[in-house]
Amino acid sequence: MNAGRARGFGDIRNRLKEGNMPASPSHTMTHSASAILIGAWLALGVPVSATANVITDWDDKAVVAVTPMAALGSTTPYMAQRIMAMVHAAMFDAVNSIERRYQPYLVQLPADPATSKEAAAAAAAATLLATIDAKTATEIKSALASYLASIPDGAAKTDGVRLGEAIAAKVVEARANDGSNAPDAYRPRTSPGVYVPTAITINSMWPNMKPFALARGSQFRPKPPVALESAEWATDYNEIKEYGAQRSTKRNEQQTETARFWLAAGPAAYHPFARRLVTIKEMDVVDSSRFMTYVALGLNDAYIAVLDAKYHYNFWRPITAIRNGDSDGNPATELDATWQPIANTPMHPEYPCAHCILSGTVAGVVKTALGSDLIPEIEMTSPTAPGVKHRFTDMTAFTAEVANARIWSGFHYRSSTRVGTEMGRQIGEYVVRNVMQPAVTAAPQRQPSATQGLVPVAR
Repeated sequence: MNAGRARGFGDIRNRLKEGNMPASPSHTMTHSASAILIGAWLALGVPVSATANVITDWDDKAVVAVTPMAALGSTTPYMAQRIMAMVHAAMFDAVNSIERRYQPYLVQLPADPATSKEAAAAAAAATLLATIDAKTATEIKSALASYLASIPDGAAKTDGVRLGEAIAAKVVEARANDGSNAPDAYRPRTSPGVYVPTAITINSMWPNMKPFALARGSQFRPKPPVALESAEWATDYNEIKEYGAQRSTKRNEQQTETARFWLAAGPAAYHPFARRLVTIKEMDVVDSSRFMTYVALGLNDAYIAVLDAKYHYNFWRPITAIRNGDSDGNPATELDATWQPIANTPMHPEYPCAHCILSGTVAGVVKTALGSDLIPEIEMTSPTAPGVKHRFTDMTAFTAEVANARIWSGFHYRSSTRVGTEMGRQIGEYVVRNVMQPAVTAAPQRQPSATQGLVPVAR
């Protein structure tokens, strides 16, 4: 985000439609001209639920704050997710420094047990968000003052603010040279003198970025994409050629709606889902923070992993493949020189599917942290499909819808969606099993209830 962005904090919030996600093996969709803006309720101080807490409140505020980083073109959804990961890491280490139930993500500072977790988490999030730019800093300072006004004055509040600010500073310092802003050195493959499109590719430097939880970006790099001479390639090619075309005669109205629903990108696409799950499960502040941090870290590292694979294999997008269908050496494919997808193709290589790895990561976190793919009914809305609601009750249906959406939008082949989803599940599981584990102390650990907390996972 830069200091000259066009819209303010409140205006951006009004453009973000979110819902509460119910799920079922097949989603249902409801059109409503009066879809409720939960984010706007929070901005006005109207409670969404009696079980909303400081973590979900500030996740909502953070999503609103980082959305212009992608939506207004000053950077990308990837940098927005990096900020979200930092915000949640700081909030978790702040509240966990007070209760000390888990190993810290980065740091554990001395804190009196009476310190306000609400003040600490809010201050940690606000301190991180204030680093985006000067305009955001002013807006966040006002939001923090309003939030803190509801907390009684005293040492608990003062100490909480100091703790949150100190831990946020540690997180900022730790990520200062993580490679996220390295120069873009991507070289399009071409022959001397032959034209290639000149648009800048997206985040070609991120394969080398320092992950938040993974050991390295290539840790879950998949096998190569399907061979062009294979029957599977022909099947994938012809499916997306027919169903992913901008003016497809095969894709039905519901499939088109689903494709547009998942054109949403960045934190606004997945954080509302996780936030609603936390609220429905009635997690306490520490476990809310731990779960949301798993999601935020996992999504960021999923971006790193998928960009590693994309730029490693450099596989062509459907718009390129279909317009050059006579050059793939496969007699079962035919070119369509004017073929186009539903929307503009993202500016990075195709393989594997990024949205699939993101949804798979959320599914992996849910399954590993909560012990099941089945979830309470959650409802979602999308900023790219106004008035539409999708509901889910299990994570398999969730990831399947995202995969289908990317085929129906004309962006990804079937085999690429399968690979992306599986990568994401592995990443989600890895994150939950390798960071923020239960603290090792002489005293017995507090065990959260089935409805409130996360299932303790051995490292």
